[in-house]
Amino acid sequence: MLQRIRSIVVVAAVMVASFLSFNAAAEDTVKIGILHSLSGTMAISETSLRDVVLMAVEEINAKGGVLGKKIESVVVDPASNWPLFAEKAKELVVQNKVAVTFGCWTSVSRKSVLPVYEENNALLFYPVQYEGEEQSLNVFYTAASPNQQLVPAAEYMMSEEGGSYKKFYLLGTDYVFPRTANKVLKAFLIAKGVPEANIMEEYTPFHHQDYQTIVGKIKAFAAGGKACVLSTINGDSNVPFYKEFANQGLKSADCPIMAFSVAEDELRAMDVPPLVGHLACWNYYMSVESPENKKFAEDFKAYCAKNNLPGGKDRVVDDPIEAAYFGVYVWKAACEKSGSFDVDKVRAAVYGMEFDAPGGKKKMDEKNQHTYKPVYVGEILKDGQFKIVWKSKGLVKADSYSSYLHKPDEIPAPTGGPKK
Repeated sequence: MLQRIRSIVVVAAVMVASFLSFNAAAEDTVKIGILHSLSGTMAISETSLRDVVLMAVEEINAKGGVLGKKIESVVVDPASNWPLFAEKAKELVVQNKVAVTFGCWTSVSRKSVLPVYEENNALLFYPVQYEGEEQSLNVFYTAASPNQQLVPAAEYMMSEEGGSYKKFYLLGTDYVFPRTANKVLKAFLIAKGVPEANIMEEYTPFHHQDYQTIVGKIKAFAAGGKACVLSTINGDSNVPFYKEFANQGLKSADCPIMAFSVAEDELRAMDVPPLVGHLACWNYYMSVESPENKKFAEDFKAYCAKNNLPGGKDRVVDDPIEAAYFGVYVWKAACEKSGSFDVDKVRAAVYGMEFDAPGGKKKMDEKNQHTYKPVYVGEILKDGQFKIVWKSKGLVKADSYSSYLHKPDEIPAPTGGPKK
């Protein structure tokens, strides 16, 4: 009997010690969520954002973590399925109780998860250019609003420097971002005196593969000269679109494509030589010259090679990758500034924050959820990189609601935020 009691006591002691050890480990970590499609039509773009967030986490943990806690990453795959994004977001926020989430690409995925973050007063860092028309206190938008990408690109194409184009074919994937982006673009073009007859607008579904008929229409539209394409095609549909463009003999000299969702990472999956001379507008390029940017690109290649990720040392960085990366550091800095992981305190600490990103100095807006950024127009080179042919003078402040769609007194109040 005595031996049995001793055995029970030993087992109980081991259980208590294990429980205390588990609790101590839990108290030494802070969870973050990573919400990017690792499969489906958007995996071509989103997988690299998962990879670079994990790289940032590894760097931060190697230097002691955040507020003395190591970051524990919870990675989920919403699989390019928009309703599943909401389910996975709820899993991260409610079940895993993450302190912050880094994720989404398409605006439809962001719209899908937004109620989850607002109802739970949770925090999402969104790293991809978007259409505006939104201002949630539960989202920090670290990429471009329309006046930081769409409008400058169209202005460039209309300028003498950009080719003095007078006809615009607005081609996009059929969802929130392209529809609203083209609404902004059309309003801008008309405001600048472009006749509606010189503006065409067309949409294709996600994962659309057959662009033969559409490229034929573009070819006819461009026959008179001075025509260009403003493309909001997203995901893997870019591959057959550009291929068909080249197959029908269209070149950048005939009808240049100005893309808003094609960057260095997408070009890895494409036959680049026929694309030389086509354009894109972003807030960052891998070709930005600075020691910090060179190190960022080299570190990402090394990280991918070390972890046996597809592409390894041949991987590239691009605008959404940079925005996803520095978003992690902005959150870290805000936690340390506020001395807390509390969402409301972190949010307040982000406002007005100035910081060094791989592409140079940037700044979070003093009053809203957006980021001051430079704007670049880049021309595709045969090696899959971009030659910067135009850049803004300094950082551009983001307008969450386009001035081409709204008067100043029509801007809605922000949604979400702390529960009253």
